[in-house]
Amino acid sequence: MTEIDKEEQARIDSIAQAQPPFGQTLGMRILSVHPDRIEAEMPVTEALVNRNGSLHGGAFMAMADNLGGTATFLNLKAGEGTSTIESKTNFFRPVAMGDVARAVAVPLHKGRSTMVWQTTITNGEGKLAAIVTQTQMILRPM
Repeated sequence: MTEIDKEEQARIDSIAQAQPPFGQTLGMRILSVHPDRIEAEMPVTEALVNRNGSLHGGAFMAMADNLGGTATFLNLKAGEGTSTIESKTNFFRPVAMGDVARAVAVPLHKGRSTMVWQTTITNGEGKLAAIVTQTQMILRPM
């Protein structure tokens, strides 16, 4: 990863901490942030589980979508925005209620019009639970 000056790091930290209300509703907490890597955790609460008592598939996807959007924002110019245009999830194991889902998003592609992020989600023991690959479209002011 490249070195970041203090002013840029302050901008990045500000974006990471200003999570949208939906991310806050999920209980997500940003742990580490860099333009090429963002880490977060989310406690698996009763509100986020499926009938089997494990993290709902939609919650996995929502966590990754929020991280992909935040990661893209870290790389945008002033006035630009982003929107998810594609997302694919592979599920490998459940994350039980009471556990913590941990996620790491890294770029697969950072282009002028789109960015592709891969988010790996693990359970509290560090075992792979899901991988989400998503494409973020860059929205420019008109």
